[in-house]
Amino acid sequence: MGKFEKDANDLLEYVGGKENITAVSHCVTRMRFVLVDPKQANIKKIENIPSAKGTFTQSGQFQVIIGNDVQDFYNDFVKVSGIEGVSKDAAKAASKSNQTWIQRLMGNLGEIFAPLIPALICGGLILGFRNCIDAIQFFDNGTKTLVQISQFWAGVDSFLWLIGEAVFHFLPVAIVWSITKKMGTSQILGIVLGITLVSPQLLNAYSVASTATADIPTWNFGFAQVQMIGYQAQVIPAMMAGFVLVYLEKFFRKISPSSISMIIVPFFSLVPAVIVAHTIVGPIGWVIGNWISDIVWAGLTSQFKWLFAGVFGFVYAPLVITGLHHMTNAIDTQLVNTFGGTLLWPMIALSNIAQGSAVLAMIYLQKNNKRAKEVNIPACISCYLGVTEPALFGVNLKYTFPFICGMAGSAIAAIISVSTGTMAASIGVGGLPGILSILPQYMLNFFIAMMGAIVVPFVLTVIVGKKKLTAEDMNGEEAECELTFISPMQGTIIPLTEVEDQVFSKGLMGEGYAVDLKNSEIVAPFDGEVIMTFPTKHAFGLKRKDGVEVLIHIGMDTVELKGEGFECLVEKGDYVKQGQVIAKVDLDYIREHGKSLVSPVIFTSGQHIELIQDKDVQLNQDIIQIA
Repeated sequence: MGKFEKDANDLLEYVGGKENITAVSHCVTRMRFVLVDPKQANIKKIENIPSAKGTFTQSGQFQVIIGNDVQDFYNDFVKVSGIEGVSKDAAKAASKSNQTWIQRLMGNLGEIFAPLIPALICGGLILGFRNCIDAIQFFDNGTKTLVQISQFWAGVDSFLWLIGEAVFHFLPVAIVWSITKKMGTSQILGIVLGITLVSPQLLNAYSVASTATADIPTWNFGFAQVQMIGYQAQVIPAMMAGFVLVYLEKFFRKISPSSISMIIVPFFSLVPAVIVAHTIVGPIGWVIGNWISDIVWAGLTSQFKWLFAGVFGFVYAPLVITGLHHMTNAIDTQLVNTFGGTLLWPMIALSNIAQGSAVLAMIYLQKNNKRAKEVNIPACISCYLGVTEPALFGVNLKYTFPFICGMAGSAIAAIISVSTGTMAASIGVGGLPGILSILPQYMLNFFIAMMGAIVVPFVLTVIVGKKKLTAEDMNGEEAECELTFISPMQGTIIPLTEVEDQVFSKGLMGEGYAVDLKNSEIVAPFDGEVIMTFPTKHAFGLKRKDGVEVLIHIGMDTVELKGEGFECLVEKGDYVKQGQVIAKVDLDYIREHGKSLVSPVIFTSGQHIELIQDKDVQLNQDIIQIA
């Protein structure tokens, strides 16, 4: 029997049973439920479970705070509920109900790439290090690299390529696997499909741009020929192929008799998916890539090159997401051969720097978030060394605004670079060390552009991030946030210990204070949900989204008035804003019927409070700080 099985059984019962659970997942400290009917959850009983430390509802999810043992609790809950498997996706689907379509798109993209982040970060650091030792000519008067003068480092460089190739060249395998995992279909079929996109018998994607069409190998079927092109490091073809496989498998799984589904489903899903990948999805990707290459060439040689530079600098990072950025290698090579240098490559290096600077700003904003720093810091390092995927998929796309701020900084830096005619001698390291590949007469110009790529994204990301990021984003999931609590009533403050009712005075319901009421209006002390109203209109329960819960009890023994003398302006389930009037009281009526107007305010969610005021308090006046 698991350590938390009894508590898990109780929680299953108190949330309304298995039939009331659409999905369940967990995070660092909380169980997260998507409930069919949230009203069936018995919050009082749930919070009395020994393992439960509180509850709250946010973005369609009913959350139960467990603490550091949440993983063990979740495992035991899965055993007693039997609903593992759909929990994560269903919970995330509920949390997306209030998002825009672009937020949902970015979220889905993030979910596909989230499992790949550790490999991307590792590969990014390795490739960045290799760039430094095999591409930068530090030695023999700037004519040789470390690899060229040292057999040891040449061996290290060659060995590390084994990992770099596995991460990036074979990225389509991981992408298709992740899509099938997310969509709940056969992951092994996804792996096989991914391998067919990067098979060694295919022409490497990096060689396509420099290979004549007539020299590209083909499969000859007599009536038709299909080019044998690989899709190493390509993202869009892999994603499109992955979704083709997913929907084919779901279709054939639905129509196939169970007795032969093991034969029908894999065969009729995988084979058509591979055919579509190499005859439709792949060629479309290359057409798009060639079209973009032609535009880049025309733009760099036109009188409006500064405008082109701004557009190219802005859109280059999205091209990295698609994998189409590899097509720029052919353009760079042609520029070097024609003009003795390339105007394009410096913009690419600046785009990488700009995205890295956006991540640097996120490191600053999330300096207190230990989990975020584990991703942010290595992603920033690899980005500054020329490999942007960890930064893009691990950080910037996750929050969206750093990605856009990086694009803006890249555009400005690109305009500076092209407008000053900055040229690189050849393709080099696409990050901070890239300045070493710039022709000497243009190094100062590139340095100025590089400062723009560092400063602009950093400043923009910090400014936007301070408005966009929540306290949880900046400080971590378990961070505490301070709340200024305004007085819901006007009157004289009375210590809770002096209240007549011992339930309040002994602190049995939590810490708090009382007010001898002098004004007829009662207001909400914070933004939150009305979780309780009494038929007698004399008491209200409010909860803030982070779980802070307060009970406002108007007068003593006023329940005996059966609602007379009170006007309730809200209902259970309403969302109220701080300062909104939630009730009115006829003070004279209450006094005439011999009832006390001493009104307790109790923090039933267990917070420790510190009173700012200790005598008379006005309506809406700051009175308490709680953590």
